[in-house]
Parts: sequence; structure tokens; C-alpha cells
Amino acid sequence: MKILITGGFGFIGSALVRHLLRTTDAAIVNLDKLTYAASPDALEEAFGHHRHIHEKADIADASAVAAILARHQPDAIIHLAAETHVDRSIDGPAAFIQTNIVGTYVLLEAARAYWSALPESRKAAFRFHHVSTDEVFGALGETGKFTEETPYAPSSPYSASKASSDHLVRAWHHTYGLPVLLTNCTNNYGPWQFPEKLIPLVTLNALEGKPLPVYGKGANVRDWLHVDDHAEALHLVLTRGKVGETYGIGGGEEHRNLEVVEGICDILDRIAPDAGIGERRKLITYVTDRPGHDFRYAMDISRIERELGWKPRMSFLKGLEQTVRWYLDHRPWWQGIRKGAYAGQRLGLATDNKKTAGAKS
Repeated sequence: MKILITGGFGFIGSALVRHLLRTTDAAIVNLDKLTYAASPDALEEAFGHHRHIHEKADIADASAVAAILARHQPDAIIHLAAETHVDRSIDGPAAFIQTNIVGTYVLLEAARAYWSALPESRKAAFRFHHVSTDEVFGALGETGKFTEETPYAPSSPYSASKASSDHLVRAWHHTYGLPVLLTNCTNNYGPWQFPEKLIPLVTLNALEGKPLPVYGKGANVRDWLHVDDHAEALHLVLTRGKVGETYGIGGGEEHRNLEVVEGICDILDRIAPDAGIGERRKLITYVTDRPGHDFRYAMDISRIERELGWKPRMSFLKGLEQTVRWYLDHRPWWQGIRKGAYAGQRLGLATDNKKTAGAKS
């Protein structure tokens, strides 16, 4: 089987590539234009691997995408390429509209033309798997969970762009018959996550004795999913999911943002104490909340568990410590990012004042 993965140098994409190379005999075509958050280092053993090929291209470039499909003749597409950081979408929504909406449209059209021309046996087996987020559903209150039938109510430019892409994928299935699969996941965490996101940013700031910004009172709740569990679920949906269906993927680990930050502090105090810094919980700093900050996300995963037999393996307590230890062991990677692509400044203020550190939850 040959799978074209868009965004294979991204956080989730690279985890999926690693998973497929380690557990299957699939050949991988990695279509990635290498934006600021891409990390070729994250593919580790994939470099030079005979089953991995990188094609540098933009999914919004119709001729490039068509040529890549014609050249490599994939049996499936897993679409992960996207702008993903909510705070950046507040500061500059245009890139999110271009990549997440226009790019998905261009990719769908290229996939439709390619799929339509396949021999009948290959056409019947082809799949287009679109990977999305639970943020398209908006916010939950104190109780309840999102399901695959929850109405869409996106709150940020990022979630609105992903909601739009979801609707396009479903329309291409219903109108043209393109055999699609959709997944909506909760907050991912784990190795190689770009340090603008909550867990890596807090970990690095705490290591350096810098303020640990917490939006509002830190009461917002997220359901945390380890990226390796997510990669396993994506592969399962691709190979066993029912065409036209949506599957919610979550970790079943709901935690308040403040609880996550305090957990990181406690782990570092135990495994990397620093007398000059002292107790790291003292570094916690409450900052003005992000505009339109959703209160709570959580996903009901009963469909994927019932129909495909998947459930997460990693507990958040274990996964968080493993992740913190990973950043301790990979200082050269994130130190290079802190000196270049992203120094830890706060994003998402919708103003020109971005001097205070902050992170997406």
C-alpha cells in the first residue's frame, strides 16, 4: 500500500509517518511545504528509508499536487497539512483561510480527478482521510462530550477554517462520491511538538526559570490525547473505517490548564531541580485571557471503540512525564527554535503588543 500524507513533517504527521514505518510495510509519500512548524528531525529513522519519499509542495498548488499524484499513484491520502495554532489565527487569519480552506479544496479536486481515472479495482479501494479537530464544535459547559453528531459552532479563525474544510470534504463525498473518512481529535501532546503550544512552552519556560503564563484563571479544560495513540487511531480509521463516516478520537483525560501547568512544574522540580530557580509553581503568572477562549473540550470515543476496537493506551500522568523528559533530552532541537522561528513570545492578542509569553491551551 502507498499512502500520501500531507503535512508529514508536522507534529501529528511525523508521528503517523513513524508509526506506519515501524508497524506496516506501507510506502509513504510525504507532501510537506516545510513551514515554520515543520520538523524534518522528527522523522528520525525515516531519512533515507526506502519506504519514505518527501515531496516539497504546497497543497494549494494545483499543478504540483496533480503531478505528485500522477507520479506516485497512491492508494490513499491522509490529509494533515494545516495551520493549527489558534493564537496565530487570531493575529493573522489569512494563512489559515489559504491553507486550511483553499488548500483542502485544491487537494480534494486533485484527488477527485486522480481517483476518477483509476481502474475500478483501485478506485473502489481508494480512501481520502481528512484529519480535523474537536474545536470545530465550539465549547462545552461543565458536563457532556462532543459526539460525531454535535452541531458545528467554531469560535476562532482556526476552528472556523477547519470546520470549513470538514464541510468541503463531506460535500465532495456526497456530490462526487469521493470515498472519504473524517476524524476529529482532542488536544494532542508528546514528542516533537512545536514549542508554541501549552505543554512544550511551559516546560521550556520552567526549565529556564521564566514566567509560566496561564490564561485567565487556568480553569479551561482540555481532553489530552498522546500523539502516538492518535497515530494508531488514524491508521485504524484509514484501513477499517466506513466510507463517509466521522470518528471522534480523544484521550479520555480531561484536565484544567492550571492543573497541567502545575503538573509540569512538579515533574521538573523532581527530575531537574534547580536551586537558582526554586519551586517552579512560583513562576506561574496569570495573564489576560485569549479572545473567544473556549471553556471545555471533551470527546465521546464510543463509536471508534465500538466499531474499530480502538482506545487510548497512554495515561496522561505517564505521558506528561515522558514528554517533559523528552524535551530535557532534546535541548539542541528546541534551543534552535527558541533562537529562531519562535522565541516564546505571546501570540493571539489581536494587537501589536506581543512581548508577553503565552500559549495555546
